[in-house]
Amino acid sequence: MILETVCVGPLEANCYILAEKEGSTAIIIDPGHEERRIKNALKKHGLNPAFIINTHGHIDHIGCDDKFGVPVYIHSRDERLLNDPGLNLSSLLSAPFKVRSKVLTLEEGQLIENGGLALEVIHTPGHTPGGICLLMKKPKDNILFTGDSLFCQSIGRADFPGADEGSLISALKEKILKLNDDVIIYPGHGPSSTIRDEKRGNPFLR
Repeated sequence: MILETVCVGPLEANCYILAEKEGSTAIIIDPGHEERRIKNALKKHGLNPAFIINTHGHIDHIGCDDKFGVPVYIHSRDERLLNDPGLNLSSLLSAPFKVRSKVLTLEEGQLIENGGLALEVIHTPGHTPGGICLLMKKPKDNILFTGDSLFCQSIGRADFPGADEGSLISALKEKILKLNDDVIIYPGHGPSSTIRDEKRGNPFLR
């Protein structure tokens, strides 16, 4: 399996490239900026993009959605952010941006598959109404992409339109902290962590 992290843009968002093997098709998670660097990472492994998954609809995670010619998946409650520069924060942080690619919506519990890869959607609203985490089911079962819901020793900001810290903390406690302790989290910004370390040390989740 290929799992490559490309840290992109002025806000240093983590874009993840997932593929079963060299020369196959890839899932791109949160291509927020720096199209060339993401395409270079794909080229290095001989990968062609299959589709994009946005963990939520903010500009630092969606800014390159239209650069790969593939469909974009996002939770149904964040679909409108893709076409609203005020809600996706592009009107505040950069030039107003709307996604023009084909958009497919996701729901809680949905399984997204590509080759030998499978990711389960876990809805964790709070940073945005449709924020999600993605739990890998195949070929491994100890990897979780948390977007801006959960960071290493922190959680997503709740001072944006549609955000709610109480809902986010509840979702993380009820859905994410119940996962196995050895699950590795790959967040939308910053370093990776584990469920065990977040249980022990995350001040927002005690």
